[in-house]
Amino acid sequence: MNAMIDFPNISPEIFSVSLFGMTFALRWYALAYIAGILIGWRLVVRTVNHPEYWKDAAPVMTKERVEDLLFWVILGVILGGRLGYVLFYQPAYYLENPFQILRIWEGGMSFHGGAIGVIVALLVFTTRHGLNKISTGDMVALGLAPGLFLGRVANFINAELWGRPTDLPWGVAFPTAAAQDCPDVLGICARHPSQLYEALLEGLILGTFLLYMAWRRGAFKCPGLISGTFLAGYGIARFMVEFVRQPDAQFIAPGNPLGLAWEIGGYGLTMGQILCLPMIAVGAFFILRARRAA
Repeated sequence: MNAMIDFPNISPEIFSVSLFGMTFALRWYALAYIAGILIGWRLVVRTVNHPEYWKDAAPVMTKERVEDLLFWVILGVILGGRLGYVLFYQPAYYLENPFQILRIWEGGMSFHGGAIGVIVALLVFTTRHGLNKISTGDMVALGLAPGLFLGRVANFINAELWGRPTDLPWGVAFPTAAAQDCPDVLGICARHPSQLYEALLEGLILGTFLLYMAWRRGAFKCPGLISGTFLAGYGIARFMVEFVRQPDAQFIAPGNPLGLAWEIGGYGLTMGQILCLPMIAVGAFFILRARRAA
């Protein structure tokens, strides 16, 4: 038997309370959202409290305005993430079951949809208050990495969004029946812990690099540089991890075992990779634009 790592016995629920015949539970995934938003908010507040980080020592907004913006960002993440999942991954199912769209507590969120939702929220907010859109985007991008890191760790604890089968020594034997349904694998099936790959690349490494750019290299003085680096960095990281991440079940078919959303001549891209391409392109555009204007 190949070496592998047993899945840690961690309950998806931190604790639960029964009241009036109903059970209320705090799950790791919900805690990850809450903690990620709070940490990101504190990073942004610290940034606006240091005028020296900004061009002409003029932060794009005040601390009080950041607190107003937080509500819009949360709204964009939730609505955009849910609608993105509905439109990008299971449009036919939700077209037949429209009331299921509201059941967000059952899971089903798209990062790319959430990103679009945040962009729309920023456009509305900055237009209403007459704020610089690019600099506001830079500020928000700086605070996103903690949520990405914690969210992916929560995905791992929930034993969801795992990777493709692997015989590498750090492959993880996820306990769910779906994870153990591995064609051509005899015995226990180990899979790539792709959630942790994403936590490391999209959250820890990208987030640390963005903080270094903002707090040590004066990146806020080049509007668009932080936003562009985040978009391109996330897109590249996610694109690479998609090679070992198990695609959603609805994309897998007898003639398409890799779950490719676009395929020609035996080669193709997953839905996640397709959605990353415009992120990389837009990110590269903002980086070049910021460098030329510097």
